[in-house]
Amino acid sequence: MTFVPKGIIPPIITPLTDEGEVNYPVLRQMVNHLIDNGVHGLFPLGTTGEFYAFDDDTYRKILETVVDETAGRVPVYGGASHITTRGVIRLVKICEEVGVDAVSVLTPMFVSQTQDELYNYYKTIAENTTLPIIMYNNKPKTNVTITPATVAKLADIENIVAVKDSTGDMTNAAEYIRLTRGKDFSVLMGRDTLIYAALCYGATGAIASCANVAPRIAADIYDKYVAGDLAGALEAQFTLAPFRIACGMGTFPAAIKEGLVQEGIPVGKCLDPIGELTPEEKEKLHKVLADMNLV
Repeated sequence: MTFVPKGIIPPIITPLTDEGEVNYPVLRQMVNHLIDNGVHGLFPLGTTGEFYAFDDDTYRKILETVVDETAGRVPVYGGASHITTRGVIRLVKICEEVGVDAVSVLTPMFVSQTQDELYNYYKTIAENTTLPIIMYNNKPKTNVTITPATVAKLADIENIVAVKDSTGDMTNAAEYIRLTRGKDFSVLMGRDTLIYAALCYGATGAIASCANVAPRIAADIYDKYVAGDLAGALEAQFTLAPFRIACGMGTFPAAIKEGLVQEGIPVGKCLDPIGELTPEEKEKLHKVLADMNLV
């Protein structure tokens, strides 16, 4: 039976102390905050989790903490992203040892690969693990895109089970869905303003950074959609949208961390060189969160 990633899966932020060390007690608090508010999975060490910032020992400890605190309540998706194929395989091995349920693998950043190179990249990673793999397409951040045709080819590999699309291009996401119909394969939305639209097309859920701050609202989009309450799902989507748009302030994921701080969860700042929001931006964000009844 193919593993089906579904529902709202927050790429969980990595809380930091003032010294820039991982704040593990607050990470455990975040796990419970999210699960208690109805999310359907947790994804440590994604882009929102500042995956690029940690050495292998810290990477392992973050995963261990999330897996331990989650205690099987929802699936855990480990981020395993690196510029090289062997770098990804090294991280995937750590994910296997820790016992995550699946891995998310970003296209290599900085290196502008061809589609053939991307195909071989994912194929090689799949051959080196039994874990389900979610491909992660984020062209705005990596300058690389996995075309729908390449995704359709990769969908034939047994343990490549899904793709997350963060392009914000609904046509691209729709083509992923259209070309993989009839295969054991899922498409997850990676742009928080388009979760409802993606579900209408046949996506199985979303990896939603805003769900760190608004987990219940984000989960409502999925839960109400699945229950047949389309008007309620769309209303939840419209409620979430202003916060996602406000995340354009500052350098990502500064607004996500600031939102959590304003909610009273002491997640700290992002790691340098990412700075805090300005006082004016913090005030704007507070107004958005107040309108959503989150602060």
